[in-house]
Amino acid sequence: MAGDKTVDTTGLLGWIDRRFPLTKLFKEHMSEYYAPKNFNFWYFFGSLALLVLVIQVVTGIFLVMNYKPDAKLAFDSVEYIMREVPWGWLIRYMHSTGASMFFVVVYLHMLRGMFYGSYRKPRELVWIFGVAIFLCLMAEAFMGYLLPWGQMSYWGAQVIVNLFSAIPFIGPELSIWIRGDYVVSDATLNRFFALHVIAVPLVLIGLVVAHIIALHEVGSNNPDGVEIKEGPKDRYGRPVDGIPFHPYYSVHDIVGVAGFLIVFAAILFFAPEMGGYFLEFNNFIPADPLKTPPHIAPVWYFTPFYSMLRATTADFTWILAGSSVLAAIVLFAKGGLKGAWRLAVPVGLLILALLFRTIDAKFWGVVIMGGAVVILGFLPWLDSSPVKSIRYRPGWHKALYAIFIVNFLMLGYLGTQAPNDLFNLLSQIGTVIYLAFFLVMPVWSRLGTFKPVPDRVTFRPH
Repeated sequence: MAGDKTVDTTGLLGWIDRRFPLTKLFKEHMSEYYAPKNFNFWYFFGSLALLVLVIQVVTGIFLVMNYKPDAKLAFDSVEYIMREVPWGWLIRYMHSTGASMFFVVVYLHMLRGMFYGSYRKPRELVWIFGVAIFLCLMAEAFMGYLLPWGQMSYWGAQVIVNLFSAIPFIGPELSIWIRGDYVVSDATLNRFFALHVIAVPLVLIGLVVAHIIALHEVGSNNPDGVEIKEGPKDRYGRPVDGIPFHPYYSVHDIVGVAGFLIVFAAILFFAPEMGGYFLEFNNFIPADPLKTPPHIAPVWYFTPFYSMLRATTADFTWILAGSSVLAAIVLFAKGGLKGAWRLAVPVGLLILALLFRTIDAKFWGVVIMGGAVVILGFLPWLDSSPVKSIRYRPGWHKALYAIFIVNFLMLGYLGTQAPNDLFNLLSQIGTVIYLAFFLVMPVWSRLGTFKPVPDRVTFRPH
């Protein structure tokens, strides 16, 4: 009978249920979790991210069985896995391809959240957990990238860890503490191995669980941004615009999984290096502390933020200082801030402008690179649009999102290239566009003529 909450207490399942809430958990998070019935293509990527996480954990376990976290043996152990371990090449390529595919699906998953306002009330905590997962994933990828002990692994780690030395007062000591030595060495490899294999995955899995629990507590968003829990309900109190996640979406997601695995297998078997973007050619050369590669760049999924780091030169800090002064003048003249804030915020911006010119540009590059990621966590409070979904926003809002996407891709490409004057200028323009998109969002997101949001989700059976 529909709505029956009784639990079978007989057999093996009953024995388990009396000791562990297995059936209850299945009902709460699968068969009796009602999701909006108008999910589209964009909603594949959450389950795909979970699939790739499983692939990474399983393949990582098998790689650890033969990997040696030793500066003298690490590169050779990877070659041993590739050449001597039965199916070792497949496991290694699954792990390296999986790392890039993880970021592909996570970037698309976050983009969907931005399109449909999935960070808006009541899902602020869901979004914050998601951004924390993204930060954790970046740390996991960075530490794992050092483990093959190739040329790009070694020098990439040297460059990134050295960035911490730009922090005033504690920077040099902090970078030594992170490396465990004065240069990237065996001590660095061992601690990165421990963090990559044990510490960060535990935090990552915990955050994923928290993300899912928080999501299922408030319910999933949908392309219309309509809250189905607040809409009409049937006689059992279930939302009319919702359907059980299982079996409908658990089966529906199989389509996304099948499509993803086809693409994954095509890359895995035919182009695991992806032209040097997934696996750089320099990383097939053993690490040599005495020979610096002509061009050092991180893997593609870090390159948009790496471009912002390189764009922050001494000349660029003049632009940042000028922008801060201009913002201070506008805020004070407009009088949009009330009380003590009217004076405190402009004064703070003027002090910031002074700091831009007195502290080394390298430090501000690190701040902008980190801030470009952290600012995502503030989206629920930056977006002041009266509607959630991009479907009901003005057309020029969609154009801004398109510019943001193209700009992010441009920054990603520029980060893979050797710097020159033109590329540096484009990176600086791209950095300004990226930061302005978020920092000016409280203003532009509420401007324009918005379409009326329907009371119920729009749905066409297919």
